[in-house]
Amino acid sequence: MTRYVIQSAHNPQDCLATLDAALAQGRNMLAQYDFGCAVGDHSNHVCFVTLEAENEAAARRLVAGPIADQAQVVEVGKFTETQIRSYHAA
Repeated sequence: MTRYVIQSAHNPQDCLATLDAALAQGRNMLAQYDFGCAVGDHSNHVCFVTLEAENEAAARRLVAGPIADQAQVVEVGKFTETQIRSYHAA
């Protein structure tokens, strides 16, 4: 499985519909979402979710409807300490 970070902006008028769509996916999936509009002055209407999927299309299908429509899907990975140290030696 490949790991993806999905970022999706929404406007204030669509915020509640976006939240409802995320909630409709169930508690476990909702727990994977982070919302910029959940903090501060609530003006940063963007959400992020990190998940594993077979490919980008599958990742997009796993997120809520309105969120998937505007989503940027980015494949991500991790570096090990050994890898980072080897880059300094190169």
